[in-house]
Amino acid sequence: MAHEVTLITGDGTGPELCEAARRCIDATGVRINWDVQEAGIDVMARTGTPLPEAVLKSIERTRCALKGPITTPVGSGFRSINVHLRQAFGLYACIRPCKQYPGVRTFFDRVPIDLVIVRENTEDLYAGIEFERGKPETAELIDFIAARSPQRRIQTGREETGISIKPISVSGTERIVRCAFDYAIKNKRRKVTAVHKANIMKYSDGLFLETARRVAVDYPQIEFEDRIVDNMCMQLVQKPELYDVLVLPNLYGDIVSDLAAGLVGGLGVAPGANIGDNGAVFEATHGSAPKYKGQNKVNPTALILSGMLMLRYLGEEEAAARLEQAVADVIAEGKHVTYDLKPHRDDPTAVGTREMADAIIARLQRG
Repeated sequence: MAHEVTLITGDGTGPELCEAARRCIDATGVRINWDVQEAGIDVMARTGTPLPEAVLKSIERTRCALKGPITTPVGSGFRSINVHLRQAFGLYACIRPCKQYPGVRTFFDRVPIDLVIVRENTEDLYAGIEFERGKPETAELIDFIAARSPQRRIQTGREETGISIKPISVSGTERIVRCAFDYAIKNKRRKVTAVHKANIMKYSDGLFLETARRVAVDYPQIEFEDRIVDNMCMQLVQKPELYDVLVLPNLYGDIVSDLAAGLVGGLGVAPGANIGDNGAVFEATHGSAPKYKGQNKVNPTALILSGMLMLRYLGEEEAAARLEQAVADVIAEGKHVTYDLKPHRDDPTAVGTREMADAIIARLQRG
């Protein structure tokens, strides 16, 4: 039986990356009925919105999407199209594996790195609860805080201060921490580390840590520890081999996942999955790189590996393993790879997006 999947082609380099990923996924032999949808600045010029209703309806139907990079238009009604999709479909867990593949150029080669970032997607500062400087409602909030908590009053002037609110809940924390532990069990991981700043933000990050510790009791087979976020960043640079699965609130997860991606070669090899109880959207963690649009130049690895994560989600474990191995083999060989995967970025033997996908498909067909 074929799987129903929405393919959102995106903009900039998105369409060519999606074509490469789609061909590689199809080459595994898994049957997929692709519902191709457009989103981003290109479609906005025609429809007036970067995220047409047809895209949302398609995801509602398929409950699974592979999404190319999308540029969030300046001045549009969306703070971020990616954030809008996550909130619209309750995709509370962002899972970003950061794995070092032999052949990828990196400044860190002391030990092999294989980390998984599990980031809460719906709460924290990215919930978008903000009050603009100089607005009457902002002044009212500042006065309210001063009246209710004089010892913690905002020290700057009412007219010069903007405010963002950081909500973290017990239920939101519990489900993301359980997601991290369940991932660890399913994927035979050894440890979960909760990352926080509970020493300073005692009622938000403190709640996150308290809840994580309580949930960890239900998973005695998995080691649990916690780290303060600034120390965690240093630890990842100095001794990443000590860590396995990291679970973090939204903002820290965004920052630390990019740090971890940098350790393994950059965003070009960093896939991502956004998963909820009733659906999932898989996407590369990098942007749309519009300056390279149509040049057949950019590295398709991150989106192809996002397709690999999608196959796992769909229960196609064997096909996912073959696809990942094919990508790893092509990168390790180093012959048919894009410029950023060569020892020198100006290497004239570098191939394009399409040709790298061809090499991965050939490796899959070889078995």
